[in-house]
Amino acid sequence: MKAAGILTLVVAGILLGACGEQAPGDRPNILWITSEDNGQHLGAYGDAFARTPNLDRLASHGMIYSYAWSNAPVCAPARTAIISGLYPTATGSEHMRSLTRLPGEMKFYPGYLREAGYYCTNNVKEDFNLEKPDGTWDESSDRAHWRNRRRDQPFFSIFNFTSTHEGQIRRRPHTPVSDPARVPIPAYHPDTPEVRADWAQYYDMMTAMDARAGEVLDELAADGLTEDTIVFYYGDHGPGMPRSKRWPYDSGLRVPLIVYIPEKFLHLAPPDWRAGSVSDRMVAFVDLGPTVLSLAGLEPPNHMQGRPFLGEYRTPDPEYLHGFRGRMDERYDLVRSVRDTRYVYIRNYMPHRIYGQFIHYMFETPTTQVWKRLYDEGKLEPPQTYFWEPKAPEELYDLDTDPDEVNNLAGSPEHRAILERLRGVQREHALRIRDLGFLPEAEMYARLAGRTPYELARDAEAYPLERILAAAETASSLARERTGEVAGFLEDADSAVRYWGAMGLLMRGRGAVEEHRTALRGALDDASPSVRVPAAEALGRFGDDGDAAEALQVLLELAPIERNGLFVSLAALNAIEYMGPRAAPAKHFLATMPRTAEDVPERLAGYVPRLLEKILEDLEREQR
Repeated sequence: MKAAGILTLVVAGILLGACGEQAPGDRPNILWITSEDNGQHLGAYGDAFARTPNLDRLASHGMIYSYAWSNAPVCAPARTAIISGLYPTATGSEHMRSLTRLPGEMKFYPGYLREAGYYCTNNVKEDFNLEKPDGTWDESSDRAHWRNRRRDQPFFSIFNFTSTHEGQIRRRPHTPVSDPARVPIPAYHPDTPEVRADWAQYYDMMTAMDARAGEVLDELAADGLTEDTIVFYYGDHGPGMPRSKRWPYDSGLRVPLIVYIPEKFLHLAPPDWRAGSVSDRMVAFVDLGPTVLSLAGLEPPNHMQGRPFLGEYRTPDPEYLHGFRGRMDERYDLVRSVRDTRYVYIRNYMPHRIYGQFIHYMFETPTTQVWKRLYDEGKLEPPQTYFWEPKAPEELYDLDTDPDEVNNLAGSPEHRAILERLRGVQREHALRIRDLGFLPEAEMYARLAGRTPYELARDAEAYPLERILAAAETASSLARERTGEVAGFLEDADSAVRYWGAMGLLMRGRGAVEEHRTALRGALDDASPSVRVPAAEALGRFGDDGDAAEALQVLLELAPIERNGLFVSLAALNAIEYMGPRAAPAKHFLATMPRTAEDVPERLAGYVPRLLEKILEDLEREQR
């Protein structure tokens, strides 16, 4: 393998001061090397099992960031945070493979670089949840390369490697190089041959990715550009294994980030910069775009929410990092997380949904399949059972003593002050960025009235966030003594507050539904489909047979995608599935229901068919 000799030219250029072709003026070239679905499993980060010689060498001449978070634990929203410099929760783009817009005056960060004369290329993946403005790239394709620029242009180039992606770590046949018997596995996974094989293949793919990274760095050195180019390497979110990918724990958000700055541009580095050093600066994906602009000498636009951590406009070190989870493919959830240098706090606004909701793509991984089978057979003990059970409203983990995040300290009196501090930080962040996630996805689109989601979020009359957030907090707290208050939300003038009223009763289960049955039956006629869906699910699961029949009829009226749109259809179909055997009378209707509609984008077209397939499989199994 060529990997063993990679970076020889890079290191020689650093040590001997060879500079080759000069970047125009004092502006650096900027190279990003990215990989998919991997955490800090590199030798440079202290992982003794990893074999990553090229990136380890890069780290020895650059700086490692210990606390780097991807904001989202899955690719499309994570990349959306990068390209926009905005939290996707502030732009309505938090949901997997959604497609919203920014206000017309806002650009993706490469657009600002291009205006300043940079040649900007992307090779090759985009996968944004925001519509791409014109003029974003000079080239975005599998042929895009800095070598295609004018000789006198500085460049910004991205090379993205997919060898570590979730789909690759379960690809068979595979001849393992890493020893499955020796591979480390987290405490939440069962110790089975399938799990060990997946983790060993993950490490093998990390080595393959490292070789590709080395090849790009070799090209840079061969072109004589090492001393003119600032190099970033980072992963796009945590490993593609269940409870890492798609989950806003540290295990799903923490990524490797290595930055190399050549000597001539050390004035753009932080004061503590040393080759081979480790930075405790907290960095999030939302910071990457503003940082590149800062390195190029451009002041980031005021609307960007990220903070530059390098360059002329470097900001003070932040105290916290923020993560989120919204809809993951065909399944709805709402989770927010925040961490400092030691603790991570997680707020579950839908604690009634289990962690491991069935997501078709996730269940293709052998680890997911065997893990769920062993749980169903009663062969697991905590903490390996937790993923298949409902969530606590709040979670708190000490990452120094519990890096696998399995010992929830939210109820610990000794940690009460830490819990309250991080809870307050999470709430203040939601209010500051105007987090749109507290609107159901269909409700957000219904309120746009020609505006972008970002603009809607800043209209306090159209989106009274303080009241809606307070309702969401109360509803999802599961506090029994507040059940009456939750039921009162069903009388509110705002449909989002009414939504949280129905959700709060659904979350509390049978007793709350029976106590407030009349209010929920009234909600079946609500003007908002987003209110009718949770009210129907509550009655369909916990009401009497008459309630269930009426609730199912309401959901079947909302389920057709061509009549009600994708997001109402998804919500209704999820509710129907959670009704279990009580949905049996709908079997024929669901089997003959249209699977798509003309206005559904291709990237979302598989979600309704997958849900229908799963519902029909479950009903067929029940009948057997």
